[in-house]
Amino acid sequence: MPRLTGAEVEKHASKESCWVIVHGKCYDVTEFLPEHPGGQRIILRYAGKDATKEFDPIHPSDTLAKYLPLDKHLGDVDMSTVELAGEEKLTASEIARLERVKNIPPLSQCYNLLDFENVAKQVLKPTTFGYYASAADDEITMRENHNAFQRIWFRPRVLRDVSVVDYSTKMLGALAEAPFYITATGQGKLAHPDGEVALARIAAREGIHQMVPLLGSCTYDEVADAATSDQVQWLQLYVHKDRAKAREAIENAERRGCKGLWVTVDVAQVGRREKDIRAKHMEELEKNNGAEDVEANNLGSTLATTTVIDPGLCWDDIAWFKSITKMPIALKGIQCAEDALLAVESGVSAIVVSNHGGRQLEFSRPSIEILVEVMAALRRYGVADKIEVYLDSGIRRGTDVMKALCLGAKGVGIGRPLLYALSTYGEEGAIRMIQLLKSEIEMNMRLLGVTSLSQLNESYIDTSSLSMHTALPVDALSEAAYSEMQPPLFKSKL
Repeated sequence: MPRLTGAEVEKHASKESCWVIVHGKCYDVTEFLPEHPGGQRIILRYAGKDATKEFDPIHPSDTLAKYLPLDKHLGDVDMSTVELAGEEKLTASEIARLERVKNIPPLSQCYNLLDFENVAKQVLKPTTFGYYASAADDEITMRENHNAFQRIWFRPRVLRDVSVVDYSTKMLGALAEAPFYITATGQGKLAHPDGEVALARIAAREGIHQMVPLLGSCTYDEVADAATSDQVQWLQLYVHKDRAKAREAIENAERRGCKGLWVTVDVAQVGRREKDIRAKHMEELEKNNGAEDVEANNLGSTLATTTVIDPGLCWDDIAWFKSITKMPIALKGIQCAEDALLAVESGVSAIVVSNHGGRQLEFSRPSIEILVEVMAALRRYGVADKIEVYLDSGIRRGTDVMKALCLGAKGVGIGRPLLYALSTYGEEGAIRMIQLLKSEIEMNMRLLGVTSLSQLNESYIDTSSLSMHTALPVDALSEAAYSEMQPPLFKSKL
């Protein structure tokens, strides 16, 4: 079959006939336009052109093969005949951002996890930072996830021999060098060209487990290929409306040596994340010279990977998961004691106490506050030893990790901080971030008077202020890193 030319592809640059080029191959996406979760406009901007640069950071490499019928795969394109896209004129804000990138602080000046976020806020593209940093509605829950840790106080013990400290642990039976794991996050290629593959290399180097997102920017196979022989990887699953596709993903991961299935249960519908929406909207305005012709249904980057998720997922489905895999199953997104007890009853191996980083239901309680309620219920009913409990959302310090473990968590997930470190300083930045967190844990174990994580319990903390949602002293680092939500801008400021 002869290769298509650029001129032939350019003839199909409208809603009526829309062809795009991705990695040297041409696809007819005309019928897909109304269904595209990110809206038609983004595709039409590249109609008749090479869309690879826009496609890659958001989509796994097998997206078109999986979701576009074979008759829409039109064949190879002679790329020597394709007109190269001209350089887009830089806006004043982009010029200023690139100047900040040029003058980025040395990595050695990042002393804690929030330092990476502060740098990321200033050097990432607004759409990238908007996607990573955004949360639901007014972002109250996201901020409370962090603030709530500051309402828990330590009760350290002294005059104990803490010469040797061991912060290794086991998660779902597999040894980890530290009590935290890389949790699943979307669109990793916005942070680094290798996306989740880069995170796999980092996890291997630092001896921690990695939760691989089903809807990441790399395929599960690509991430598994990057793993070492003894590396622990888990699959995070958004349950597809088509159960056959869910089963295919699970069985493929199990064949590749996956050590656990983590089913996300808190996304019956994607939350409204306005920082992400506004960033995408502003980008569209700039590219259209301020013309207000942006699609009204543009919901930012978030919606693009979540329209296939089944809102009908329920407790009855747990039996089906157990019937198709031998992997231990965890439920990610438990937010109350009642559901934690139902999880035990369903026979799953673990739960993650999580409000999705504050990105779903606004005014859901902070994860650490939920953990207190969950562990109390599990102990009250005598089932605390029947299930492993994990936590994510809001972890920014070694003390946060310690507090979660004292309350009964087996380990905690780290998401945004790793993306900020990876996107600003590459793999070395992410490794430094992990090492900083490890060093904080080691220091705080000594100061608390323990030599192993198994010694931690509720006697080391005071949670009496946790549920009192009152004013706290200003957390300067967190406030500096936080990017405030913005109101609509007047045209003179666009």
